[in-house]
Amino acid sequence: MDWRDQGALLSVRKHGETSVIIDVFTSEHGRHAGVVRGGVSRKIAPTLQPGAQLDVTWRARLEEHIGSYIVEPLRSRALVLSDRTALAGLNAITALLAYALPEREPHPVLYDRTQSMLDLLGVNEAWPTAYLKWELALLEELGFGLDLTECAVTGARDDLAYVSPKTGRAVSAEGAGEWADRLLPLPPELLGVGDGSLSNVLDGLVTTGHFLTHGIAHALGDKPLPEARARLLDRLRRDAVNAARL
Repeated sequence: MDWRDQGALLSVRKHGETSVIIDVFTSEHGRHAGVVRGGVSRKIAPTLQPGAQLDVTWRARLEEHIGSYIVEPLRSRALVLSDRTALAGLNAITALLAYALPEREPHPVLYDRTQSMLDLLGVNEAWPTAYLKWELALLEELGFGLDLTECAVTGARDDLAYVSPKTGRAVSAEGAGEWADRLLPLPPELLGVGDGSLSNVLDGLVTTGHFLTHGIAHALGDKPLPEARARLLDRLRRDAVNAARL
C-alpha cells in the first residue's frame, strides 16, 4: 500500500529512539498518521514543525497499519514565529484539526479552507476574522453547522443579533425579547460583514466555542477542547486591550 499527497503537519510525537510519528491533514487522505524514520535527526527535525506544508509518501504492508512517511518540505510557514498571536492561531488550528477530525476521512473543502487560513497567518492583519469563519466552517464540516440565514422566531432576515445555544439558529433582536440574556452573541463577522474588530471576533468565538464544546467535544465523549484554543483567545483578548489603549 502506498500513496503520495500534500498536507499540513498537525503534530509530532517521538517514537522509539530515532523516529517520530507525525499526523498530517492531507488533501486526498484526510488526517493521516505515519512514522518518519530518523525524524529526530538534525536534518529532518527542523522540517517537522506544526503548520509546515509537506509533500508526503506513505507506505505500509496493509492499509490498516500505521505505515511510514517519506517527507519533503514545501513551505515552513515559519513567518508566524515573529508574531506571538499568529503563532497561537496556527497552534489552535493544528490542535483543533488533530482533535476533531476522524482519521483517514477526506475533507477536501475544509482542507482548502485550512490552507487559505494558514497562509493568512502573519501576513494579513485581518486573519482573526478569517479564523472565526474557519471555526464556523469546521463546525459545518463535522455536522454541527449553524443556521444564520433567518430569525428562528420571526423568520426575519434583518437585525439578526443572537444565536440559540440549543438549535444553533439565528435570532433577531425583536425575536429575542426578554430571552436575550440567555442567547449567544451573533456579531456581524459571523454573517460575513462587520469591521473585523477584535471585540466582535471574540464575541463570535464565544458562540463557536459553545458549539465546539456542546457539539464536537460532546460527540467525542466530552473530551476537553485543546488548550491551544484557550491560549489563542487569551492572546486576542490582550491584543484587544492593547488596541483600545491606543
